[in-house]
Amino acid sequence: MTRRPKILIVDDKPENLVAIETVLRDLDVELIRAYSGNEALRATLHHDFALALLDIQMPEMDGYELAGILREEERTARLPFIFISAVYTDNLNIFKGYERGAFSFITKPFQPEILINKVKFFISIYEQEAALSDLNEELKQKNEDLEAFTYSVSHDLRAPLRAVHSYAMILMEDHEKELSTECLRLTGNITRNAERMASLIESLLEFSRLGKQSIKARAVDVNLLIKEALEVIQATVKKLPEFRIQQDMPCANGDRELLKQVFVNLLSNAIKYSGKKDMPVVEAGAKREGSEVIYHIRDNGSGFDMQYMNKLFGVFSRLHRDTEYEGIGIGLAIVQRIVTRSGGRVWGEGAIDQGATFYVALPAADD
Repeated sequence: MTRRPKILIVDDKPENLVAIETVLRDLDVELIRAYSGNEALRATLHHDFALALLDIQMPEMDGYELAGILREEERTARLPFIFISAVYTDNLNIFKGYERGAFSFITKPFQPEILINKVKFFISIYEQEAALSDLNEELKQKNEDLEAFTYSVSHDLRAPLRAVHSYAMILMEDHEKELSTECLRLTGNITRNAERMASLIESLLEFSRLGKQSIKARAVDVNLLIKEALEVIQATVKKLPEFRIQQDMPCANGDRELLKQVFVNLLSNAIKYSGKKDMPVVEAGAKREGSEVIYHIRDNGSGFDMQYMNKLFGVFSRLHRDTEYEGIGIGLAIVQRIVTRSGGRVWGEGAIDQGATFYVALPAADD
């Protein structure tokens, strides 16, 4: 979206405003006049300015006072402005201008090229920021559309998939004697693949829902969270590793239920990928670094090649074949989405057959 930059010019003398307009007439900008500080403030309520050119010597409210108010208001706190003055030109006043937040100070009389070049510089910055803002808004909209599409398609696929699975089961259960061995084998393949596709769809729906779920951040006792996560996992796992869990880990700030899902997923992966070891070990620990707590989940399992690290957090992206380890490939994508939405970071380190370590950096809870 193309936006013609607007420049606020403030001076109590009309002839000075005309002079500035004459100098800038060849630039593709819109100039908004203000004859006083109060008029300038009213103008900022109705326009988004790329730059302001301020006179200093004005009745009622001088340029310094106007600059102070502009810096205090949220809407104009980042608005660049340039002082233009024929009276306050000594070093003390120039320093005072910069102290008020001016980006530049021009003394009269000045060469037109000086003003033109300075205005062009700030217009260029404004246009770059506007273009970036438009791009971010477009990207946000596309992401929202993609999530809505994913949710809709996944939701609509469930019913026909259930029908396929049900009809295949009916064939196997009610017509087993009428079907050949090969037909039974093929029908079994249909049911297994339908079940796998159902798991994929449910995972897509879960991933999509995470983008809509609000974050209820508060202090979270991660020690208790990991204990609860292990209780959930242990009920479904046959071979358990040796657990080495650090005691008294620092608390994090985040949504308790969502962070519980993070540790369920990470611990489940650690248990799964270390399960083929004779003596599987899974560790959990944390350390405080500045305003973050960095948690880690480490295992001594199959590990991974670091050159494929960028694939770890992709949806349905897996580094192992289904015949080696069961799974869909969305667990780490869910971890990354939750951690990112919680204001944190997640990354992994590993080596083939030497285990893997996943790190989660989260905002530390207030002491």
